[in-house]
Amino acid sequence: MILVFGSLNMDLIVPVPHLPRPGETVLSPAHATAPGGKGANQAVAAARAGADVVMVGCVGRDAFGDELLEIVSAAGVDTRPIEPVNAPTGVAVVCVADDGENQIVVAVGANASASHEQVDDAMLAACSTVLMQMETPLREVFTLAGRAKRAGKYVIVNAAPAGPVMPETMDLLVVNEGEAEAVAHAIGLDARDARAVALRLRKVHGLSTVVTLGARGALAVTPEGCWQIGCLAVEPVDTVGAGDAFTGTLAAALDNGMAMADALRAASVAGALACLAHGAMPSLPDAAAIDARLAELAPAVAVDL
Repeated sequence: MILVFGSLNMDLIVPVPHLPRPGETVLSPAHATAPGGKGANQAVAAARAGADVVMVGCVGRDAFGDELLEIVSAAGVDTRPIEPVNAPTGVAVVCVADDGENQIVVAVGANASASHEQVDDAMLAACSTVLMQMETPLREVFTLAGRAKRAGKYVIVNAAPAGPVMPETMDLLVVNEGEAEAVAHAIGLDARDARAVALRLRKVHGLSTVVTLGARGALAVTPEGCWQIGCLAVEPVDTVGAGDAFTGTLAAALDNGMAMADALRAASVAGALACLAHGAMPSLPDAAAIDARLAELAPAVAVDL
């Protein structure tokens, strides 16, 4: 079972012809709301990919909070540990350009109240994998990561948004290229290129790292070896949910005992499929959709870095 500790947001999605530059006002014809938050997205992605998932986090005592709990629960995630608090539910304003690129501002709201104390020892003992992101307080994230690591759980941290991490508390770090550079800078590594960062993390901390490369696929650097996977050819409509689809599916595959190379392939297909619909959570594919397109992507290949 996967325990996800993370954020729940209601996304306000605004389509724009291009992303605004500093000081620029860009007009949009409409807006829509959709469930989101990196924690909730990855929990739903993992559940749709076939994992048993329980989620821990916080929502406000408001209509957005009620709606999020209902939607995430309906996706097959156990939401009972999610606590309502006296703060507004988190909101993300997502600008999506005509070319599929996005720009996001998050008002954390109730997510700031998420605490590792919501995960008692019995809940931790019942799971095999702990998956976290960095939209909740970092002190709580890495306190829980340390507890989970000491308890023998497989700990995955998606450093998004990027910031300082504690490599000794985790087994797998998932980042994109920009996040890899930011993480390296925050923890004092001299490497900046994403590949070099992953190699340094392996050498210094014995840590596995998966770097997502957008349309170029992803790279995994682990103590056992390195693998490169390509990307399914799609015409993107909205890339907002791609990273969460990738990470949630990767966690589900690894938790179900899949080898890293095979897990990368499933995750890469899921990330591409999430680009075919608007919104983060609504675009997340299920296991059947992933399996139906798996043969279109060549298997991951071992690489010598």
